[in-house]
Amino acid sequence: MNKSFLFNFKVDKENKQINVARSFNAPKDLVWKAWTTPEILEQWWAPKPYKAITKSMDFTEGGQWHYYMAGPQGEQHWCLFDFEKIVPLKSFSGLDAFCDENAVISDTKPRVKWYNEFVAKGDTAVVHIKIQFDLLEDLETIISMGFKEGFTAGLENLDRYIESQIK
Repeated sequence: MNKSFLFNFKVDKENKQINVARSFNAPKDLVWKAWTTPEILEQWWAPKPYKAITKSMDFTEGGQWHYYMAGPQGEQHWCLFDFEKIVPLKSFSGLDAFCDENAVISDTKPRVKWYNEFVAKGDTAVVHIKIQFDLLEDLETIISMGFKEGFTAGLENLDRYIESQIK
């Protein structure tokens, strides 16, 4: 498998955004499925040693993904993603938030808007991700929580999942 790939991670404080462009050595439909199927998301979304566990997922406009990251000491970090717009095999967007096991959104941690676009580039796929924050402090909080490192590790997990599917 070709190990050269695109990975751009840019923090744009002026516009309160994180912009990521990441390529995967797989067809776009496989990458789309990996981002939109709970059983596959659970295999890569959380950085090791954490695991992503889905409580429920309704991948439709107006639907939600309610999940948590299970930590090595048994801790649970709950999240809720509200799907706003879905264009099959092209893009999806929504609001991401920290919450509790009952999907009650935290008022102490930032809620952010995600826009993910999937583009075929020959036999590879590129995912363009824009994460929009309301406040600069929210962006800085997410970065200080280790978002770049954790998200990078998750994307590397996705590379391993894709490798296992293409062999």
